[in-house]
Parts: sequence; C-alpha cells; structure tokens
Amino acid sequence: MEEWIFQVTAVALPAILAITFHEAAHGFVAWRLGDDTAYRLGRVTFNPIRHIDPFGTILLPALMYFTTGFVFGWAKPVPVNFARLDHPRRDMVWVALAGPGTNFLLAVASAVIWRLVNPENSYIELWIRSAAEVSVLVNVILMVFNLIPLPPLDGGRVAVGILPDVLAVPLAKLERVGLLILMAAFFLLPMLGRQIGMDLSVMHWVLGPPVDAVIDFIRILTGND
Repeated sequence: MEEWIFQVTAVALPAILAITFHEAAHGFVAWRLGDDTAYRLGRVTFNPIRHIDPFGTILLPALMYFTTGFVFGWAKPVPVNFARLDHPRRDMVWVALAGPGTNFLLAVASAVIWRLVNPENSYIELWIRSAAEVSVLVNVILMVFNLIPLPPLDGGRVAVGILPDVLAVPLAKLERVGLLILMAAFFLLPMLGRQIGMDLSVMHWVLGPPVDAVIDFIRILTGND
C-alpha cells in the first residue's frame, strides 16, 4: 500500500499542478489584457479544484494509467471572450501561449529540483526526485501537445492569430471539430493499425521527436546529465 501511494501521488500531483497552472495562466494573461471573464468566475487561481474536470482530469487519466500506462486528460477550459481583449487578434496569441509557456517554466523548475535533491538521503527526497521527473515529462508533453496547430488547442489559436486571413479563416472553422480530429488521430488510428498490422501511432510520430528535443534542451539548460 505504501508503494502504491508513493507511485500514485508522484504521478497525480505533478499532473494536476501542470494542468492547474496551465489553465490559470490563460485566465491571468486574458485578465491583464482586458478580458476579466475568467477572473470574475474565479478561474485565475492556483486552486486545482477550480480547474478540475471530474472526467477529463481524474477518471480518464486514472483509467488510462492503470490500463495502458499512458496518461491523457484535460481540465475545464478557462473561458476567454476574445472580443473583450485590448487587441483581440494579437492578444489571443499571448493568451494561448501563456499555458504552454507556463508548462515550459514548470518543466525547467522541476529539472532544477530533480538535480538538487539526493534520493539516497531520505524517502521524502526519493519521492521529490520521482515527482520532479514526472513533472518534467508531463509538462513537456502538455506543452508540445497544446502547441499542435489545430483549434481549439493553443497552437491552433496561435496559428489563427498570426496567419493571413486566407489561411486563418478556414483554420478557425475547425474549432468545433478539432478535438474529434485529435481523438480520431490519436486513438482510433492506432486501434485500426493493430487490426491491420500497421503502426499508425500518430501520437508517437507527432509528440515523440518534439518532446525528446525539448527534454534534451531542458537538460542542457539546467546542467542535468
């Protein structure tokens, strides 16, 4: 039981913090740039309870962790009224980048903590080292995943904000079906591939190289081996 608690908390707490800080960052930047929608709803906070989606943050990740070993989930999206921003199209980009940017900073901070603690000193430091390692991985994956240039992901909103209208308008129209496209690409295609004997793991192709590159960069940045 002690080992089970160790493993679950070392995974769950970094994941919840990564999602919480990601969503709070969106709300904070939107508030500072003119839209107080999230602030008035109490979403500009580091209290994870305000951001937790019972299914996407708890049930689905737990189910996937114990069945597949891979964790995927989401928090309640922070509401942003882009029309209320001081400069809607430009500021939309900054609001979108706030979440992945925060995950990057959390990953770097976690790498520093990982380097500073010695797991041989105590059981607590062993837990901190394990949680910090998970935090680096979770934050980098969350950052890279959200930077995929498909609405409603942050990368899609960045692309809509910086592309010319001839490209931005049709991309923005994918907002309603963006998550369905991702679900099909990341879950249905691998299932189909297993049936026909082919590797159709799009998630590995899309996230693998960028995640590895960012983790290598963080190791160099923090002096980790």
